Amino acid sequence: MNDIGRILQRVEQLMDRLESILPAPAAKPDWRAGVAFRWRKENGRGRLQPVGHPHGIRMLDLRDIDRQKGLVDANTRQFVEGRPANNVLLTGARGTGKSSLIKACLNKYSSRGLRLIEVDKADLVDLPDIADQLEGRSERFIIFCDDLSFDSSETAYKALKAILDGSIAAPPDNVLIYATSNRRHLMPEYMQENLETKYLGDEIHPGETVEEKISLSERFGLWVSFYPFDQDAYLDIVTYWLKECGSHEGLVGGAREEALQWALSRGSRSGRVAWQFARDWAGRKSKSTMKSVSPGRKK
Repeated sequence: MNDIGRILQRVEQLMDRLESILPAPAAKPDWRAGVAFRWRKENGRGRLQPVGHPHGIRMLDLRDIDRQKGLVDANTRQFVEGRPANNVLLTGARGTGKSSLIKACLNKYSSRGLRLIEVDKADLVDLPDIADQLEGRSERFIIFCDDLSFDSSETAYKALKAILDGSIAAPPDNVLIYATSNRRHLMPEYMQENLETKYLGDEIHPGETVEEKISLSERFGLWVSFYPFDQDAYLDIVTYWLKECGSHEGLVGGAREEALQWALSRGSRSGRVAWQFARDWAGRKSKSTMKSVSPGRKK
């Protein structure tokens, strides 16, 4: 065997050893396994994992956010029907139904081909790889980023900017981004940044730091804001969930003062707090005939 032959043999042996060490390619997702998926990383490789029991909340379970429901539902319906639609940013008070509204859209439109893919903030850098797996499929995909916010030192938001509107490659027509956040601009804002503002005549020009932060949220075509509930709205939601748990009218009326005290102790009159109180009340007062209900159930 000449020198070239021995070198080729050594190269082949080296390649065999490397292949035995490297992780196997990620399996293609089984799209028939569900309507909701999570992006999961194992040994440095990502894969779409089906969700065995998706959250079953319905549109009618979401109370006192009719305007927000109308906006997001209309946009989602356009998307499912193959018409132009926007990426959506849902921001505002905690526990007011932002994430639940996205899940309710999935439950409403999954029979028409809508699918939901949840991606953690740490995995946003994989968005191009996820989009490549979805392109060309007949389903319509919403990539769901929950409770999204970035510290000033983080750079993962650049991947999100690129997939929204900023890459040389156009995003697939069958993919939208729906994100929720407590921050309107997704990033913290500091007083120091206001000092960068420049005034040219009657015009105000924000500094580069502010512009960088605003440019991320502006890539979402639809902004939907959620606000804290007043007392009447909170009690309306409590009443709804108590009835869903099987409490009769007498129990619902008697729960008013306890519901208000519960909200006061939590420092919030949100839909989440109302649901938590209803479960506590119904659990304490329940008889064997009462139902055990959560927002995740399907009827």
